[in-house]
Amino acid sequence: MKQKPSLLFCLIMDLLGSASYLLPGVGEWFDVLWAPISAFIFYRAFGGKTGKIGSIINFLEEVIPFTDIIPTFTLAYIYNRIKKQ
Repeated sequence: MKQKPSLLFCLIMDLLGSASYLLPGVGEWFDVLWAPISAFIFYRAFGGKTGKIGSIINFLEEVIPFTDIIPTFTLAYIYNRIKKQ
């Protein structure tokens, strides 16, 4: 069975996705480039059904302006922890 990502990894990925707010005016353009990369990383990190659905949500969250605040990686981590119990 594939090892799921750690909480630290998920927090770092969410911080990277939110980092575009540090670049006023340029940040939303950065998100257009970051969205497919982030979605691919999400899919590879979580895999399976969670990875497929989550990567689509992650992609949309990065592409749609001002939605970067949603911590999709961390939410998926919490979902996986709850799902295991």
